Amino acid sequence: MSRLQVVSGKGGTGKTTVAAALALALATEGKRTLLVEVEGRQGIAQLFETEALPYEERKIAVAPGGGEVYALAIDPELALLDYLQMFYKLGGAGRALKKLGAIDFATTIAPGVRDVLLTGKACEAVRRKDRAGRFVYDYVVMDAPPTGRITRFLNVNDEVAGLAKIGPIHNQAQAVMRVLKSRETAVHLVTLLEEMPVQETADGIAELRAARLPVGRVIVNMVRPEVLDAEDLELVRALPRSSLAQALSAAGLGGARRGGHAERLVDPLLDQAGQYAARYELEQEQRAVLGELDLPLHELPLLVEGMDLAGLYELATELQEQGIV
Repeated sequence: MSRLQVVSGKGGTGKTTVAAALALALATEGKRTLLVEVEGRQGIAQLFETEALPYEERKIAVAPGGGEVYALAIDPELALLDYLQMFYKLGGAGRALKKLGAIDFATTIAPGVRDVLLTGKACEAVRRKDRAGRFVYDYVVMDAPPTGRITRFLNVNDEVAGLAKIGPIHNQAQAVMRVLKSRETAVHLVTLLEEMPVQETADGIAELRAARLPVGRVIVNMVRPEVLDAEDLELVRALPRSSLAQALSAAGLGGARRGGHAERLVDPLLDQAGQYAARYELEQEQRAVLGELDLPLHELPLLVEGMDLAGLYELATELQEQGIV
């Protein structure tokens, strides 16, 4: 199992939720997981119903079996200050640069440097060991940028090649890439059973593979329960209206007389069945497209009561049962 689990997906697919559930699933049986946020949205804090995450690693949950989930929201400016202190020992001078706006200016005109800092912090956590020589975290899960930016975000060596051909930034980028392109890393993509997210997932996988970044699994999120299968839908299409009205009357819905409530229910029910059939066919088509990607495929259910902390644990259990851990 790769120790760095990167989770991406088209906006609206619930990638942050999946990343959080994956961190919980990986932390079971006494493991320790670090969940890293790089976009500054504080989505992790909201999911775990805790206060905004600072730029420090903080325990936010206990997993079944006594494992622990820590979280870190990486701030690019503070990460750059850490970097300047580590390599250049700037100390107070670095803080003065921040006050002058130089840090923000540097990461804006050179976004590749910003991505090196963000990915570098996660990779450092992957490699970090305690005094006994054991890894501090068994797994690091990164809630990464959306699918459209994920390859560029992870392929930091190419992004900074034109900015720094030698020196600490160059060396840092190479160190990051050694982790990101190794077996220690797996990049998972989250999608929905809809045409646009599935197409973006397929495109994202092609880009990752072209960049020789390790693709992990496809996770289909918010899957609606199957009410009718293909055989049931064929029966609905072939069922005469009169037979449906009689069946409704026999069930006590509207009485048997002609023009009763039962007949008034027929059209709405058939309309609903038609809508379900169209959605079912679309979802089956998208499953077929995902199946052609030749990757492990997992599905997480739509939680009809909405997402809360209990739902997060439910999704974590689902991931475990599907063998993703």
